[in-house]
Amino acid sequence: MEKSKSTTHFATLITVFFFWGFLAASNGVFIPFCKGHFNLTQFQSQLIDLAFYFAYFLGSLTLYLYQRLSKVDLLNKIGYKMGIIYGLIISAAGALTMIGSISLGNYWLILASFFLIAMGFSLQQTCAQPFAIALGDPATGSHRLNLAGGVNSFAATVGPIIVSYFLFGSLKGAEKVEISSVNTMYAFLAALFLGVALFFYKSQLPSVTSDEELEPGAGALKYPQLVLGMIAIFVYVGVEVTIQSNLGALLKLPEFGGYAESSISHFISLYWGSMMIGRWTGSITVFNLSKPWFNFWTIVVPYIAFAVILGANIIGGNDVHELYIYAAVIPLLILAIFLGQEKPARTLLILSFFGIASMLVGLFTTGQVAVFAFVSGGLYCSTMWPCIFALAVAGLGKYTSQGSTFLIMMILGGAIIPPAQGLLADTSVGIHQSYWVAVACFGYLAFYGYKVADILTKQGVSFNQKAAAH
Repeated sequence: MEKSKSTTHFATLITVFFFWGFLAASNGVFIPFCKGHFNLTQFQSQLIDLAFYFAYFLGSLTLYLYQRLSKVDLLNKIGYKMGIIYGLIISAAGALTMIGSISLGNYWLILASFFLIAMGFSLQQTCAQPFAIALGDPATGSHRLNLAGGVNSFAATVGPIIVSYFLFGSLKGAEKVEISSVNTMYAFLAALFLGVALFFYKSQLPSVTSDEELEPGAGALKYPQLVLGMIAIFVYVGVEVTIQSNLGALLKLPEFGGYAESSISHFISLYWGSMMIGRWTGSITVFNLSKPWFNFWTIVVPYIAFAVILGANIIGGNDVHELYIYAAVIPLLILAIFLGQEKPARTLLILSFFGIASMLVGLFTTGQVAVFAFVSGGLYCSTMWPCIFALAVAGLGKYTSQGSTFLIMMILGGAIIPPAQGLLADTSVGIHQSYWVAVACFGYLAFYGYKVADILTKQGVSFNQKAAAH
């Protein structure tokens, strides 16, 4: 494929990566809105995450079971391009049903609409990632995924700001949400999904399929690094989502600022922006820089990303003065990257310890110190996915594809752990101390980072390859 065409095709494909980050991060603003509007408990408000992330699991599982039972690879039959188009249409249908659900004032229908939107995302993600690798030289496939991941993270940074504007009309001051504003937002999203689907259909994207043969049975599950890695992905996605999904309820407490739902978007944006800081920094390794230049950009890039976060919030109308102090937290991520030495197991272990420490600081303090300690969890989660994924599939050989499918299913953690924390928060434990759930999650990730190195060593498998950023 000509390089110019490949670049154009990839620019087309990358739009769907933006949607995933935009909607997932925006839940952090939408959850506290629903909690107040429908007078929900913290557990009930977290059912939004359950509906959203359970759809990813069910979508992947359904596709997997269909392939196993029918012996037909559906995506290989229709092609990745059409798979993405169908996924966009499903998400558009979900956005349209959201309008009716909100107008009826039925929270359970709203959850069903979230589920439908995410089912479309599940199909899009299953197709788009291998499609991105196929659009060019396979040797540079990870570079394209890194760039796509950067777009995803940027979308996650601006998403809460834009959604807050739609919900509250302005980012500060407005407390009453007009349902028409919410409907306008989802009508706009539905039109956008359908517009991009039409754009994909009319585009000259090549017909790309997979040539891999389906492996019978569940042979990949005989590898302990995969089984423990599945739990690690479950826990990782869970802790990544639960920190920010419960943050809105925490920020309402007087000892944490007493913020209204209309005034938290800059904190949610900073949390997901922290993921962007880590992913942009983790992507430096793909450029094969000399050590001095690698060290230089590892220090500079995080602050460039931080400046982007501040700029996005300023453009959105947020007062960012209280975010400036976060610049003092970023060196901890830089230190973790240098200590990790680009080795997946070592990096995962160090990031997990930093995550535990940040959660403990948040649990034993209040005010801005605690808020930024919890938000910094985004920094330490940011580059965990590629570490876990690389370690979990190491040494799987012909079962690598099957193992990857099982790992994607474990996005289910985002559906289970946030409601579990919400359920704990509704007890006498309270929302603040419910963050012990995050400590436990980071604790397991530290265990996996330590244990998997021993498992792979005994198998004679090399596991110190650089992990590409996700």
